[in-house]
Amino acid sequence: MASQSFLLAILAVTVAHAIASDPSQLQDFCVAEKMPQVLVNGFACKDPKAVVAEDFFFSGLHMAGNTSNKQGSAVTAVNVAQIAGLNIMGISLARIDYAPYGLNAAHPPARNRNPDCS
Repeated sequence: MASQSFLLAILAVTVAHAIASDPSQLQDFCVAEKMPQVLVNGFACKDPKAVVAEDFFFSGLHMAGNTSNKQGSAVTAVNVAQIAGLNIMGISLARIDYAPYGLNAAHPPARNRNPDCS
């Protein structure tokens, strides 16, 4: 009986480890190809041999945005268009600079695009 419990415990630990492992590196590493030969939804993957360090770097976040506009604010967006290495990761960020008394303009409400629904 003790040997059955021991084998069951080993099986449970093995299965838990297999379920908790990372997915294939193919999905973890897909640098965006900015000029792909084939059009897909989003960006295709660059050949891993052509990946360079600059694919993972953006140097614009340290610079203040131009806030001399009506809202008194500036947004610097960073996504896969600026950092190709963010492809398939679902990561984006933004730097927002405000002038004194500047504001973040309200976003327009989403409109219902289906004319059959009101």
